[in-house]
Amino acid sequence: MQASLRASLNKTRYYGGRMLNLSPKVGIDLGTTNVLVFVPGRGIVLNEPSVVAISDDKRILAVGAEAKEMVGRTPDNITAYRPMKDGVIADYQVTEAMLRYFLKKTLGKYNLFKPDVMISVPAGVSSTEKRAVVEAAMNVGARNAYVVKEPILAAIGAGIPIYEAKGHMIVDVGGGTIDVAVISLGGIVAANSVKCAGNHIDYAIIDYIKKTANLSIGEKTAEEVKINIGSALPLEEELSMQVKGRDLLTGLPRTVEIKTNEIVRAMSRELRDMIRAIKDVFQETPPELASDIIDHGIIMTGGTSQLRNFPELVRRRTGVKAALADNALYCVAKGTGIALEHLDTYKRSIVSKR
Repeated sequence: MQASLRASLNKTRYYGGRMLNLSPKVGIDLGTTNVLVFVPGRGIVLNEPSVVAISDDKRILAVGAEAKEMVGRTPDNITAYRPMKDGVIADYQVTEAMLRYFLKKTLGKYNLFKPDVMISVPAGVSSTEKRAVVEAAMNVGARNAYVVKEPILAAIGAGIPIYEAKGHMIVDVGGGTIDVAVISLGGIVAANSVKCAGNHIDYAIIDYIKKTANLSIGEKTAEEVKINIGSALPLEEELSMQVKGRDLLTGLPRTVEIKTNEIVRAMSRELRDMIRAIKDVFQETPPELASDIIDHGIIMTGGTSQLRNFPELVRRRTGVKAALADNALYCVAKGTGIALEHLDTYKRSIVSKR
């Protein structure tokens, strides 16, 4: 009993009769493509790919940026893959190892106090999937683990006053999912989460180049094509890029030139699915809140929302103006940090705690 009391006192100090909690606070945007870590007072301290390289005997060889360099380049006895799929945990043990690595890198090896951790989850996540995230955080050394839905965190990070009696629509487009939500009075009024986002666009580009140019390319190359010349709408002055891969007919290396409007055609189906997700939420939105959204516009966050002309495509298809949030990629991670600093304010939005 004395030992537990000492441990408790070690984590707490008293100043002027007030209890001061010394446990560090860590916010994690646990994405399908990237993991971002936010520490209040320090900002974004880590932004690395959610990739793990693992050997045949289940040893973790590399995590993050180092592991991503290995994707498509490993021998038979090493596998580099993403333990997150469509925004949720697909491989529990590997995700746990990845979280442990990122926390240790954030806090340092000799941190004395267990952190309070807040992790983002997609809007359509099940209770079982939420519990898996909480348990993974507790197992890697969290003192408390909180889980909050991504649209709420994205709205907080984008500076939207979510507790007003006004409707705000947030569209968070990541690697695995697009999360659309209408927020009013601190809660989600209508929401939709569809497993069609950045990674699915990459696969569409791979398929298109395979069918039209008989060229096999990897995920990393497809992502570079999307970022460098991709657009949600056709361009009058097209961008072009040299793409290297393996010729499917001869089996030899070959280079082809790809232009923007070809990539627009390649990902048209995925973009249609994303627009449909937004329209479905509008159909569930009460008229008064729909009126507010027309006034305020749609706020877009997440890495894939930065695709050229994506906000303009949303405006054309919905009739409502859409704008990219400042630092769209970091909004969810920033939201975790703000919510951790003001837990009492945002406690209604926290959907899981342990």
